Amino acid sequence: MILEVADIRIHPGQQAAFEEAIERGVSSVIASAKGFLGYSVNRGIESSERYILQIRWATLENHTVDFRESAEFANWRAIVGPFFAGPPVVEHFSLVSQSK
Repeated sequence: MILEVADIRIHPGQQAAFEEAIERGVSSVIASAKGFLGYSVNRGIESSERYILQIRWATLENHTVDFRESAEFANWRAIVGPFFAGPPVVEHFSLVSQSK
């Protein structure tokens, strides 16, 4: 399993609309992508325009090739992209340990 972590900054005052858009984008676009295993979204407390989107993928290539190189990626960006104050910072992680 690979964890994609996207650090997203949005335009001020757009939190409610962005949260609706990201939920719609995940459920209507990303959820049907090859290798998608689940996701979570967290909003910053100190910085309420900052969000951390975490998506679990079966493999790195499911995100970087299967999804990012598909037409569905453009659909995803059309839904959430207008809210971005700048490009998201995206990194991938592999699990080292976790609690039960």
